[in-house]
Amino acid sequence: MPGHRQVGEQAAQVEQTDSWWERLPVGLVIADGAGRLVQWDMAAQELLGYTAEEVIGHDWTEFVLPGERAAARALLEAVASGRSLTGSFPVRHKDGSTVDLEVWACPAAGYTGGRWGVLSLVADARWARQVHRASALVDGLFARSPVGLAVFDTDLRFQQVNPALEAINGVPGADHIGKRLTQVLPGLNFEQIEAAMRRVLATGDPVVNFRCIGRTPAEPDHDRVWSCSYFRLEDTAGRPLGISASVIDVPPHQREDLDTAADRQRLELLNEAMLRIGTTLDMARTGQELTDLAVPRLADIATVDVLTSVTDAAEPLASLAGGGALLRLGKAPLYGSPAADILAPVGHILHFPTEAPYTRALIDRRPFLLPRIDAGTVARAARHTPTPERLWRLGVHSVMMVPLVARGLTLGVAIFLRGSDSPAAFDPTDLAIAGDLAAHAAVCIDNARLYNREHDTALTLQRSMLPCLSRPPDGIEIAHCYLPASEIDEVGGDWYDVTILDRGKAALVIGDVMGHGIPAAAVMGQMRTTVRALARLGLPPDQLLHHLDATIQELDDPLLATCVYAVCDANTGTCRLTRAGHPPPAVITPDGAAHLLDLPPGSPLGIGGIPYTTTEIALGPGSILVFYTDGLIEARGCDLDERLTELTHVLEGEHRTLAELRDTLLTRVAPTPAQDDIAILIARIGSQVPSP
Repeated sequence: MPGHRQVGEQAAQVEQTDSWWERLPVGLVIADGAGRLVQWDMAAQELLGYTAEEVIGHDWTEFVLPGERAAARALLEAVASGRSLTGSFPVRHKDGSTVDLEVWACPAAGYTGGRWGVLSLVADARWARQVHRASALVDGLFARSPVGLAVFDTDLRFQQVNPALEAINGVPGADHIGKRLTQVLPGLNFEQIEAAMRRVLATGDPVVNFRCIGRTPAEPDHDRVWSCSYFRLEDTAGRPLGISASVIDVPPHQREDLDTAADRQRLELLNEAMLRIGTTLDMARTGQELTDLAVPRLADIATVDVLTSVTDAAEPLASLAGGGALLRLGKAPLYGSPAADILAPVGHILHFPTEAPYTRALIDRRPFLLPRIDAGTVARAARHTPTPERLWRLGVHSVMMVPLVARGLTLGVAIFLRGSDSPAAFDPTDLAIAGDLAAHAAVCIDNARLYNREHDTALTLQRSMLPCLSRPPDGIEIAHCYLPASEIDEVGGDWYDVTILDRGKAALVIGDVMGHGIPAAAVMGQMRTTVRALARLGLPPDQLLHHLDATIQELDDPLLATCVYAVCDANTGTCRLTRAGHPPPAVITPDGAAHLLDLPPGSPLGIGGIPYTTTEIALGPGSILVFYTDGLIEARGCDLDERLTELTHVLEGEHRTLAELRDTLLTRVAPTPAQDDIAILIARIGSQVPSP
């Protein structure tokens, strides 16, 4: 902050909340009673460029610009006498630039001479001002918002409510804190509400426009309806901290009629649909979830069919002028019902001409209601298929056809039937409910379609960029594989390559781009191309990674990446390796012993400014090097050190072929199903092979 800095006295009590510390890098600096620096942490080094060795023992005011040193000295004297103060000072960076620091200083005991030492927290003043403004903005928004707002912890207990929610609930804010919803508002559909919040905590996916119904102390004699949305609060590592909830009162003219128990049950059905439909990015499962929810609460039989182009991950057909081919995604009941057994099973392809009711519902994009099936209806439908007559004779008397439309695209159709178990015919209210269920399911199916399309594109791109390695280097035997993550996860940026340099000499590399999908695959391809070009220049491994690091930083959309690069020479039995934040490679010696190589870990590529180190090792003839990505060893709920120990145990012993060793790693070490991409590159250096 340029110009004179006023030193103001205030208590140096800083709340250590995740939002403050994670958004504002804060350095810790300690000086003795005379102002000489005795502690200087890494964050302070990042802020000002000086290492601890360069500043320890110096008077800390030396680093303040000359015109501000008197104010800095005054702050030091005041704190050393036992007071807590804050101030802002322009400080000289090691590179000669000026950094405006905001300083929170308080007395620190344990120093001689009868004076307190000084413990200071320092931060870039520009960032500090932004955090102050953002904090004030959030506090003001929370307090003055007309929307009801609340924060819950991971046990679903109220942590904070705003005045608008106090008014909605008719309960003082203090009476919410630390309590569950059922303790504060027992008259609501709290079981459904808490189920929605638990789903948000578990998946991270928000729930929007969830309908809360019931009575509160604010209006104890009438049922009311609120639109609620729930979002997961997370720390920087993605771990859940709690739930943020917003509550909007639905005005009477927009509320569903709650005069009867049946009306209330319908509203609860729509809430349940938000929790039970679309739990995965699997289209078939989503279709089955819709039918399972609809039967028997809305219909006796339900089916969900989508255009075959949807399941091919392509854009659905814009026109159905020539008829439609649909894949049955869901059906309920699956078996045990004579009428349902007539219908095609899940997975069957159905073909309909243009004039068939199925096709018309798709073309018109409008729901179709036939309250009562009669002989005339059956006769008209018999031109296309005998199924309607067979269903009618088994008691099916009412039908609804609802198109599945999402983002302007027609994806398929949901069919709902009532038979002898439900004498009442479908009515317009049932059709509206079916439309809401189908609309929610359609969005979930389209999400799965878009995900599968990107997943397939990324996988194709990644596989096209992996090397064929048709000719191994002289004197070096190679085995390799790439295993994509399971279908529920995204394709990552794992890769490997082998570049032949000279006779008996090759560069081996394995890496992992920290991201998923097409962007990670694209960066992976650029990394592989760059490494191949640099490897042929004969650069030492540490220099090659230095240039690769600079290349990644220059990309339009840079991503961090880890890597191990090695140059192996079968003629001399040596290998020179460098690691950039990647899991350590393993070596199997000719006698069958296995261990992880002790290499400097290095920093991930893309950070910049941190040097890499080359390590040279000697390899006896027949030694095996094993490179892998973290997908092989990382598994949810498992300790990484234990997994590495398991890996070395599996590697021990003789291995006739590297292909068998590779397959052993996949079957005995890799998590099942694969939670992340796995790449493995194995090299046997020299010609020694175990005898039969």
